This record gives sequence, C-alpha cells and structure tokens, in this order.
Amino acid sequence: MKGVRAKMPRRPALKKPSPPGPKDPVGVYCRVRPLGRPDQECCIEVINESTVQIHPPDGYRIFRNGEYREMQYSFKEVFGTLVAQKELFDVVAKPLVEDLIRGKNGLLFTYGVTGSGKTHTMTGSPGDGGLLPRCLAMIFNSIGPFQAKRFVFKLDDKNGVDVQCEVDALLERQKRDAMPVPKTPSGKRQIDPEFADMINVQDHCKVEEVDEDNVYSVFVSYIEIYNNYIYDLLEETPFDLIKPKWNNCNTPVRNGDFIPPQSKILREDQNHNMYVTGCTEVEVKSTEEAFEVFWKGQKKRRIANTQLNRESSRSHGVFIIKLAQAPLDADGDNVLQEKEQITLSQLSLVDLAGSERTNRTKAEGNRLREAGNINQSLMTLRTCIEVLRENQMYGTNKMVPYRDSKLTHLFKNYFDGEGKVRMIVCVNPKAEDYEESLQVMRFAEMTQEVEVARPVDRPLCGLTPGRRFRNQAFREELAQKLEIRGGPISGETEEQSASEILLQNFPPLPSCELLDINDDQTLPKLTGVLEERHKLRQKLSEEFAKNVLTFKTILRELDSSVMSKENHFQGKLSEKEKVITGQKTELERLEKKIKTLEYKIEILEKTATIYEEDKRHLQQELESKSQKLQRQASDKRRLEARLQGMVAETTMKWEKECERRVAAKQLEMQNKLWVKDEKLKQLKAIVTEPKNEKPERPSRERDREKPIPRSVSPTPVPGDVFKTRGGGQAVQFTEIETLKQESPTGRKRRSSPSNADPPEDAADSEWTDVETRCSVAVEMRAGSALGPGYQHHAMPKRRKP
Repeated sequence: MKGVRAKMPRRPALKKPSPPGPKDPVGVYCRVRPLGRPDQECCIEVINESTVQIHPPDGYRIFRNGEYREMQYSFKEVFGTLVAQKELFDVVAKPLVEDLIRGKNGLLFTYGVTGSGKTHTMTGSPGDGGLLPRCLAMIFNSIGPFQAKRFVFKLDDKNGVDVQCEVDALLERQKRDAMPVPKTPSGKRQIDPEFADMINVQDHCKVEEVDEDNVYSVFVSYIEIYNNYIYDLLEETPFDLIKPKWNNCNTPVRNGDFIPPQSKILREDQNHNMYVTGCTEVEVKSTEEAFEVFWKGQKKRRIANTQLNRESSRSHGVFIIKLAQAPLDADGDNVLQEKEQITLSQLSLVDLAGSERTNRTKAEGNRLREAGNINQSLMTLRTCIEVLRENQMYGTNKMVPYRDSKLTHLFKNYFDGEGKVRMIVCVNPKAEDYEESLQVMRFAEMTQEVEVARPVDRPLCGLTPGRRFRNQAFREELAQKLEIRGGPISGETEEQSASEILLQNFPPLPSCELLDINDDQTLPKLTGVLEERHKLRQKLSEEFAKNVLTFKTILRELDSSVMSKENHFQGKLSEKEKVITGQKTELERLEKKIKTLEYKIEILEKTATIYEEDKRHLQQELESKSQKLQRQASDKRRLEARLQGMVAETTMKWEKECERRVAAKQLEMQNKLWVKDEKLKQLKAIVTEPKNEKPERPSRERDREKPIPRSVSPTPVPGDVFKTRGGGQAVQFTEIETLKQESPTGRKRRSSPSNADPPEDAADSEWTDVETRCSVAVEMRAGSALGPGYQHHAMPKRRKP
C-alpha cells in the first residue's frame, strides 16, 4: 500500500515557529561506491566535495523520447570512490563518539538501494574496518583506565541503570564465574581470525577531554527489524529435548522443527525514550570483546541472495552502544550511590536494508514479502521525515506517523527529543540503478531540512575536580613514608615525643646530691621546685578536668542533637518508606495496566490493520464499480445518440418514400386520365371523320415519304434529392419513360379476293380495320406511357353482325 504524501502549502504561507531551544539540521553525507567493471556505464559524478550530479543513462533518454536533464544534489560532504574508511569515520562518526562520552545521545544510519555499500560502510571488510569497529576502538581507547569493575553498573528492565556496592558486584562476578554456560568473551582470549583484521585499528583515536573523576561501563545490544517484527540477535535459545515445545496450533513440535525467536515489544521509559523490552545487553570491557558480541549476532542476521546482491540484508540491523558513567566520591575511591548522578548515554548504529524493485531482483515467495516490508518501512521513514519537515517549516502541527513502522517508532525520541542524527547515503553509480538512486537523492535532500534539538550538557556533580589522582598520590606518598619509617611504630614515637614536650614545660629539677650533713639549701630548693610542679600539675589537672567536662557537655549536646536528628530522620524515613511502598504499589498497578493497555493496543492495531485492508479492498471495489457504472452510462449515452440518429434517418427515409409514392400515384392517375382523354379524342375523330365511298389505297412509297406522327409524351417529373446516413446526398429519379413510336396506320389490309372490284361488304371491312387499328394504337401508346408496370388489356375486335 502506497504511503500518502503530505501536500505542501504555498510559499507565501511560510512562517517558522520560534523553537524552544537551539536546533541542528540532520547531517546527511553521500558516499559513492566504485563501479564493478571499468566498462560499466556511470550515471553519477562527483562535482566537488559537497555536490554530486546525476544524469539519465543513454537507454533512459531513448525510452523517454530523448529527454536529457541533469540534476545536482548538495550534501554536507561527499565522499568519492577512493575515500578511506578512516577519513569517513573522522568526519561522520568521531563527533558522535565524543558526544557519547560527554553523556549525549546519537544516531547514525546508512541508507541506499540494494548493493550500494551500506553494510561495507558500517561493518567494513578484512583489513579495513568500518564505522562500527572504529567507534568501539575509540570508546575503549578513551575510557580504558577509568572503567568500573563488572556488575558495578547494572541495567534494569526499564531502560535505566543502578550502581551496586563492591560486595554485590563481587557476588555477581563469583556467580558468573561459577555458571557452566559460555561466559562473556574476555579481552585476554585469542581473537577470532575471521574478524581480527577488522578491529586491528592502528591509529589509536581517542577523546582528548575525558572526565577522570568518573567511572565508566559499556553495554552493547544487537537487534534486527524483520518483516516489521523486532528480534534479539544476542538471545540464547537453548533446545530442551525433555520438555516438548508447542507451536501456534497447540501441538508439540518435533525435535527437528525450527522454533522462531520471540518478537520483542517496544516501550517508553519515564524520560519518553523508546526501548526494546527484554533485550539482551552485554557488559563489555574491550574492543575485541564488544566486536565479538557483534559478530555473534551478525551471523544470525537474515541475508539472502538476490539478482542485485549476493548477500543482501533482508532486515534492518540496529547495534546499540550504551555508556553508563557516575562520579567518584570525595575520597576518590568508591562510586556515588545516588541515582541522580548516573548518566546513561546511547549511540545507535543502524544498517538499513536496501530498497529494491521486485522486477529487477526477481523476488518470489518469502523474498517478495521481505521486499514489500522493507519498502514499506522505508516509505514510512520517508513519510515521517516529510511531516517533520512540513511541521517545522510551515508551522503546522500534523501528527507524525511513527507507529506505522517499528523502525520509526524505535527512533522516535531522536527526532522529537535531543541528540545528533546523521545519515550516510550510499549510492551505486551504475546506470541500472538510476531511478532508485534518483529517489534516494530526493529523500536525502528533503532530510537535510529537518532540524533536531541540540543535546544539552549534563550537570556537574559539585565535587572537587581531580580528586581521583590527588587522593591516589596521597596514598602512594603515605605508603612510601611508612616503608621508610618502619611501618606503624612511628605513631608511638610521635606520642612519646609529645609527652616529652609536655614535661619540658615543667621547671627543671635542681641537683639532689647531699655532700654535707649541714647542707640546708639543696632540700629546700628541691622542695620548692616540687611544690611548683605540684601546683602546675594541679592547674593542668583542673584545666584538663574543665576541658573534659566541656567536652562531655559538647558530646552530650551532640548526642542529643544526633538523637533528635536521628528521630527526625527516622520519621522522615518511615514517611518516605510509606510513600515508596505506595509508589511501588502504584507502579505495580500501572505496570499491570500498561501490560493490559499494550495488549489492547496490539489487538487494536491488528483490528485497525484488518479494517484498513477491508477499507482498501472496499475502496478498490467501489472504484471498479464506479468505473463500470461510468462505462455503462457512456455506452448508454452513445446508444441513445445512435438510436436517435437511426430514428431520425428512418423517419426522413420514410417521409421521402411516402412523398415519392404519392407523386408516383398522382402521376399514374394523371396518365390514366390522359389515356382516357386520348381515347376519347381519337374515338371522336374517328366518329366524326367523313367516309369516302372508294378510299384509295396509298402506295408504299407515299407511306414511306409521309412522316409518322408521334404522340406527345408528358413532361418529365424531376428527381428527389435526400441526405444519406453517411452524411452525403442521393438522387431518386421519379421520371417515367414514354414510348414515342406508334404503330403504322397507313396500310390497308388487302382483301382476300383477287378481283379488282370490291365485295359488297368492303365498306364494313374497311371501317372494321380502321377501328381496330385505332384501338390498338391508343392502347399501345397508353401502355408505353405508363411504363412496364402497366397491364395492357387489349380490346376485343368487333365482329360483323
């Protein structure tokens, strides 16, 4: 189903709303892959370091009626066919790693058609590592000496992190060492030669300014989005031969059957960030260990052989790097246990599956379904970018359809929240990919206009900077002094020297030797000095007693204040515990409610999908029926017009036919009347003609010389002209042909007798011949005038009485 493209308003309505904070556009870079063969036709050329030009290939110009139009597209930077992986990493990925260590999020994904070099750009090849291994190497080169021990940081199932004390972390490590399952790979193990060359990065790139008073820990996870489902590529699925597994039909599965992994669910944490629940997150301590985890998941990723790529990615691969960091305490020895001081940043490296056309890849079955889902998710990504661009440029507030695809839903917080977003557009310059490359260029050009909020710096902890190394230097110096003075005895020496200093404040004793019995000065002097010492000692004792009383009083006051504070704190702690208990209860209730709502949402999404399918089918059916009705209506209109034309033509034809028949009938009646008039005239002439007693028989020569009189034919009637069905004209002649030749009347019938004298009935026979000849001539003339259709009725001869 095609995604609906949002309509753009007109340019005069452009009004940008004031952003709440500074924003940066999405950084879009272009990388052009070398051609597979030197004789292959190229349709993309690098103009300069920020512009490429794409032109139609020769076959495309011929197919498009000779149209030739070159297009230029600008990017933040363009990398040609000879660019090295390190140069690409320094420009695109290195700033994202620096932001990650400073506690900021980042998203980097590769986009392009199948076979354009996306996986090579992200993963690399033996001897030339891609962006992912170089990011890992830079992270561990920067935080290597400041890493915390394993399990000091512990991720929870709500996209958060906790700090454990050293005892709990030690117990976790002992428990992990005692487990019989394969342990997390260690950096001291021998590296797998299959990917050893990919992570052998010699440049030792690292971040210059790293907070040395923090401790760090790295967690990695690897998921794939296949057919719009999320799968954990690091999940261990042990096969238990004792307990039978059950499939969707509630029947046990045989030992040889493949059990697909369980799809994961997306959720939103308290900071409105999307995360995958139940996803395996492994704590790693070195580049080798992290890439080994990635390679383990890469082997499970779905790839297939198509007509365009031997190893085509059939899913979107998402490798997530989480960096947890927390400051040290004031002594610089232990990690602060306060959760507010913990910072969790995330860098997502996404290798998108390539868009493709099934008529070129010849995909069938599962490959065809995979291609449909890949194109649908990429189309949803394009639609989200279009709506974001429209909202930012024109001040609209349209809802961005993130939920239409798991890919866009997972990275919703990057576009709506904070963090840098960068995209590498990989293109193959061969002529066969011209139309797909053109669509990719248009999408990249539109993506550059979307702005994402700039990430803010994390707050300072408020402790003295440099405490880690200062306390460490103090401990080292103290250890050296103890070694020089012989250990802990130096403390007692210092105490003796203090008592000696105290005794030196007393008056010195005089000489006590008695050399004479009568000596009366030595003892009095000694007595006086002793009395002075006794007085001084009493004063010191009194002062000490006073100090002791004062100190006791201060201690009592301190104890009372401490007790009052303890009672106060105990009351507050009890209140807090009650609040925490209530909050835990509320959290449990909310979690149950969330699960219920998620289940309802899933059901509603499935129902909505079904309804959308039904709606689409009904719309298609409605469109087909509407088209059918329109065709029927047009056919009906054409038939009506045709029938009206036929009716008009038939009406005109019959009118002409009726007029012709009426005219023919009138002419026939006129001819009949004319024939009767002629008959009457001839009869009248015959009756009124004087009869000679001896009529002379004219000779043949006279008859030949005498012209034969012809009857006058009637005036011909003109023909009718009418329009034909094809638009022309036709003439129908109604003139009647008239026979103008008359029978000869000058001959006389010879009488049968041979004598010269006529018989006595000669007059009667002569009259009979004239009458017969007249009637025959009249009828023949009338018959020839009426035409061949006229029926000639001969009049019978009159017989002699």
